[in-house]
Order: sequence, then structure tokens, then C-alpha cells
Amino acid sequence: MTADADREQAARIIQAVEEAMTATAYRDESPLPEVGTTPPIAQPGRPPMSQRATDISSIMLYGGLATVPPGLIAIGLLVASGYADPAVIGMICVAPAVIAVPVLAVARLLRGAQGVVPGEQHHHYNGPVSQQHQTVNTQTRGLFAKTINHGK
Repeated sequence: MTADADREQAARIIQAVEEAMTATAYRDESPLPEVGTTPPIAQPGRPPMSQRATDISSIMLYGGLATVPPGLIAIGLLVASGYADPAVIGMICVAPAVIAVPVLAVARLLRGAQGVVPGEQHHHYNGPVSQQHQTVNTQTRGLFAKTINHGK
């Protein structure tokens, strides 16, 4: 190769490097209008969600962190004593989930029961109204009870 060919090839390499290093994005730093139809932009940190979802995620994070120290202490004691059985360590790791599942199930049942109780009702009548109260004889027996009402 001659010196001219080397220079041409060097110029092509330099040009390719400069093209590769040019900016591919531009950020507009001009101030945005204070009022208008500017779309929201996600901020760093937790993703946007409802207040209830934020509260639940915080509870889950803190609950998870609360289970770490007791578990690590228990595993450390097992390893230090020489009785580190993999089955026992597995039970220690599964215990928080086994406790949490029934608690969450009861919480869901209670949350679902909010709509079961009817609200306060007011009835307004025009004219004479008669009310009749009836006492019912009820018998309930056994652990799984069957109620039999004998009305008059």
C-alpha cells in the first residue's frame, strides 16, 4: 500500500468513529409551561400507584424485613451447634409463609364482609300501621348446628 491509500483508509476510519460517537438523543432543557396539557413523567423511586397499593407494598416490605433477623439467628444457632438439618432449615424458611396465608385469608374475608351488612334504613308511612312481633321456638344442637324454627 502506498502512503495515499493509508491516508484514505485512516480518514475513513476516523470518519466512521466520528459518526459512531455523534449524539443519538437530545434532551430539551427549556422550561415547561406551568399550566397545560403536558403529560406526566414517571419520577424515580416507587412506580406510580394508588395509595392503597402503596400502603400494601410498604406492609409487605416491612413484614419481609421483620422475618429476616429471627431466621438468620435460628440458622446461625443450628450451624453453630452442628445440628443444621436441611429439612429443619427449610421449615424455618417456610414458616413465615405458612403463618401469613391464613392471616391474609381472614383479612380478605373481613374485607369482603363489609358490603354484607345492610346500611341504616328509614321507612316513612302515611296512614295507620300495625306491627306484629312473633316469638319463635328455636332448637340448636351439635358442633355443626342445624337450626329448626317452629313458628306459630
